[in-house]
Amino acid sequence: MRILLHACCAPCVIAPLAELSGKGHEILAFFYNPNIMPYREFRKRLSAFREFAEKRSIPYIINEEYALESTLRRFLDRGDVSRCRVCYEIRLHETARLTAQKGFDAFTTTLLVSPYQEHKAICDAAEAAAAEFGVKFFYTDWRPQFNHAHEEAKAQGLYMQSYCGCIFSEEERYHPSLRKKMQNARRISVEGGS
Repeated sequence: MRILLHACCAPCVIAPLAELSGKGHEILAFFYNPNIMPYREFRKRLSAFREFAEKRSIPYIINEEYALESTLRRFLDRGDVSRCRVCYEIRLHETARLTAQKGFDAFTTTLLVSPYQEHKAICDAAEAAAAEFGVKFFYTDWRPQFNHAHEEAKAQGLYMQSYCGCIFSEEERYHPSLRKKMQNARRISVEGGS
């Protein structure tokens, strides 16, 4: 199967790449993350992804769009939708569109690696994007491989970010009361299996 793999960062590519390639799938990695803020952080993650892909001879596409104003506007104008859900929708919509355009059999995302992401919201956004473009979302729960993949990333000297991506997640990472609130929400999400 030809699968377009949305890549949020280099460390999170490790587990999906190993599993999908190991099962004989043809993979094209796609870096599209206009949510990463500030710009310096965006460039670090993009550079780390490119370096990793080239070292591993992974075919890839990079969309270097850095749409700070429009991305922030979508986060702030989200109504009752979580900002994380908006972030997933932005990236997975473009991934599904490219899947259809390039004639791939399916798409998936490295967002499914992290236990810190809203797993159900990722799947919901991916399924909606798949339906819109008439393509298949290839689901796999890679969260059990998170720690191993990150240990491998450290061993390879890959850039390891300290927050999810947007400026709001950076604030949560460094603001003590917000960090505790975020950790509790993530713990409940993981324990609840979503």
